[in-house]
Amino acid sequence: MKFYDKGFIYKYKNYTQVQIFSAGTAILDMKIYEDKVCKATFKCQDLKTFNKENLSSTYPDNFIKELFERNQKEVIHRDKQNDILIKIIRD
Repeated sequence: MKFYDKGFIYKYKNYTQVQIFSAGTAILDMKIYEDKVCKATFKCQDLKTFNKENLSSTYPDNFIKELFERNQKEVIHRDKQNDILIKIIRD
């Protein structure tokens, strides 16, 4: 997955929602729960499967959830070994 556009991160009681838009159209709508990730265009996947297919199987199961729930202004995760860059900049 590669996205370079603006988006929103919403934190709810039971899940975190990540929406990314390009030219006003949602290109990613993902809900991250304690035990699964659900994307609007795909079925839900457990966190281990999500990591294996989209990131790296070496990542902890809760990696993506913790990454998007950080309250820092800027979050950067670089993994040169797996060619992964995740950059979150909050306005």
